[in-house]
Amino acid sequence: MNREATEVRDAAAGYDFRAVEPAVPEGYKQTEVGVIPEDWEVAQLGVISRVTSGKRLPAGYYVTEKETPYPYIRVSDMYQGGVAVNDIRYVPAEAAQTISQYRIFKEDIFISVAGTLGLVGTIPEWLDGANLTENANRISDIGCDRDYLLYVLLSGHVQGVIESIRTVGAQPKLALTRIRKFQIPLPPAKEEQRAIATALSDIDALMEELNRLIAKKRDLKQAAMQQLLTGQTRLPGFEGEWGTKMLGELGSFIKGSGVKRDDAQSGHIPCIRYGEIYTTHHDVVREFRSWISEEVALNATRIQYGDLLFAGSGETKEDIGKCVALVSETEAYAGGDVVILRPASVDPVFMGYALNLPEVNRQKSRFGQGDAVVHISASALSNVTVKLPTLDEQATIANVLSDMDAEIDAMEQCRAKTAELKQAMMQELLTGRTRLV
Repeated sequence: MNREATEVRDAAAGYDFRAVEPAVPEGYKQTEVGVIPEDWEVAQLGVISRVTSGKRLPAGYYVTEKETPYPYIRVSDMYQGGVAVNDIRYVPAEAAQTISQYRIFKEDIFISVAGTLGLVGTIPEWLDGANLTENANRISDIGCDRDYLLYVLLSGHVQGVIESIRTVGAQPKLALTRIRKFQIPLPPAKEEQRAIATALSDIDALMEELNRLIAKKRDLKQAAMQQLLTGQTRLPGFEGEWGTKMLGELGSFIKGSGVKRDDAQSGHIPCIRYGEIYTTHHDVVREFRSWISEEVALNATRIQYGDLLFAGSGETKEDIGKCVALVSETEAYAGGDVVILRPASVDPVFMGYALNLPEVNRQKSRFGQGDAVVHISASALSNVTVKLPTLDEQATIANVLSDMDAEIDAMEQCRAKTAELKQAMMQELLTGRTRLV
């Protein structure tokens, strides 16, 4: 051992390698929930509020779609922050009295405790007094700002505790006693609690507006697709009748192969698996999510620019055969259950959009085979018909729709950045690192 190594060894021998606690900034203190301002407290949820359970209907009664004066909120109606009201069920009038004590009100907070754990939110005004499922708890008589508490329960601190429970057991459940012991960081003044809640609700409002605009843009795109891809609306400079072609007349079909689920992240070569056509890719492949090794690629099917990729397997006939177009020159491969059409003399982007039109999907659904798992073959797809204008018109339509997709994508990126900003704000404000008053 040389002299330098000996000196390092001797120095290490006398050093305490135990973790060094980071210094707590002046004006702050270390608590069960982390470092918070000295004037903040940590209180148990059951101390600053009342936590009670919901209730199932009496034996022999069931919730109904028939509207009564007694709405019933299920976990399936809940999302983080609130309640979806498009599929509300109701309690039969004759059963309502027996569970009348298990209702939730607009000034309360709910938290789901079975099934999907940790959904937290408030209810809309028209559901004030609705009955609450036994799979959720009601948080009432809240001794701090209600919306501040809501954001604490949505924070990484509390949701992390819930996640540790969610991963234990086949059917985890949040016990009432456990919820009452949740540790809540609490500014002493309600003015500060309200200021924090207002700042976070403002960014939530921005998120809601972005969601509304994205949904509107998506609706406009769907309408444009239906008009432009069927010839109902023509772009300036184009006229004449469209032709109708069977897919088998446009080129040749080949089959994806050679990529198992475990191979999907084995290397650096792009790959598309059939399940990703349903979940990741829409109309046109814009990015890759799976990457295979050179060894796996040797037995996989190489795909190329202009290929049209169909999902050959699926859960329902209505969704079978979803299509995406590959418009990248990058070396890439397709896994099994991907049916590939290699066409000639068509615009691939136009085809990616056109082959997902409702009237085309109805044809594919008729060709689907199977019940639990539905399949569609190359020979079946070859009989699907599609309307085609000239190449120039195809390309022009494709550009219009691509521009709309680019606008939607930009808005989605803005939404993602806003969501990241909200998380950063929650971390700063709910721990007192940044003070608003």
